[in-house]
Amino acid sequence: MSKETVKKGYHCAWQIQYHIVFPVKYRKALLDSEVTKIIVETAERITERYPWRWKPSTNKDHIHLLCSAHPKIAPERIVQIFKRITAREILRRKPTVKKELWGGEFWTDGYYVGTVGERGNWDTVEKYVQKQGKPKADLRQLELFH
Repeated sequence: MSKETVKKGYHCAWQIQYHIVFPVKYRKALLDSEVTKIIVETAERITERYPWRWKPSTNKDHIHLLCSAHPKIAPERIVQIFKRITAREILRRKPTVKKELWGGEFWTDGYYVGTVGERGNWDTVEKYVQKQGKPKADLRQLELFH
């Protein structure tokens, strides 16, 4: 998903993008490639039912979502639906994950949500999200004195 354009409904026009982050329950590092694949496939199916756009990216123990939705849909509702449906699919398709979680819930109750600016910040946040979970080979500490 690239920088979103203005969407139009019957009675409004909007350009709202959210950056949502939430961890796996107990911060367990369960977001391996198989679970991530389940999340991505499930997110695609969610968009068939709900008119939202997603771009999920995982980092071992938490997920970043870039998403866009109609302004009448509260971010909390987006998170609830995404967590409920993805958790159900993960636990169904990879039952060994449930052994790692004492209570059987996959996601923690909390989350972070922020809006992404409409002028240029979307690309910056998108690049940040895409780099999550990847090795940082070329990072160097900044020098204060030369």
